[in-house]
Amino acid sequence: MNRESTNKAETPSAEEGIRYLVSGDSISKGVVYDEARSKYVILKENYVSLLQSSLQGAVRNTSRFGNTLLKGIGHLKRDALNDRPSIVLIEYGGNDCDFDWDEIARDPHAEHRPKTGFDEFKTMLIESIDYLKSLRITPVLMTLPPLNAESYFKWVSRNDPEAQRSILQWLGSVTKIYWWQERYNSTILNVSQSTGTRVIDVRGAFLEHPDFTRFLCSDGIHPNKEGHRLICDKVMEFLNRDYGHLLQER
Repeated sequence: MNRESTNKAETPSAEEGIRYLVSGDSISKGVVYDEARSKYVILKENYVSLLQSSLQGAVRNTSRFGNTLLKGIGHLKRDALNDRPSIVLIEYGGNDCDFDWDEIARDPHAEHRPKTGFDEFKTMLIESIDYLKSLRITPVLMTLPPLNAESYFKWVSRNDPEAQRSILQWLGSVTKIYWWQERYNSTILNVSQSTGTRVIDVRGAFLEHPDFTRFLCSDGIHPNKEGHRLICDKVMEFLNRDYGHLLQER
């Protein structure tokens, strides 16, 4: 079964007055790390803004820096009920699977939990999908861009050798960071299949490139400008195949 073509919700038509809602974290917000200014900034040419120029109808982006699904689900339900969009892009998981690395560095022998538990993430994702479908809104899931484990490890440890030693005590191996994120990504794919919900395989688009890390910022997790173009191209591929009538004529 093609993961990107499975859906039980109705397909909207252009005549219905198309509106789109994007609910997610800093990736969908367009946050990138500006090397020159040594700070996070909003990329003007982020994938959501690039999509807007190709779509019929308005796109409302409610994504927030630091958002987890736990933080975002309430806003998602409220905005869906008030705005009644035709399609909702759901992009979560990157913060959900993350840990408090400073706490881990301070006490690597303690028990540490992710921001959103694995089972809780799955349950809330299904709940969000069911709610949207009950409103006759089409949900579309997005998988997670892969992270660069080495760069991310250096980032969260602030390149501090002592912090790195402590974090490695708890982790065991830097590669575990990639493995852990992959578990959440697999959950998105499994939920897509079990609920009959369409999914855009953003991760697959990155992994088509052996040097996928060139599409990421130096923090190892946020897509850079080229990464946002890659995401946009993947979403456009999905729309051209299954929702071509929603695109502006060129």
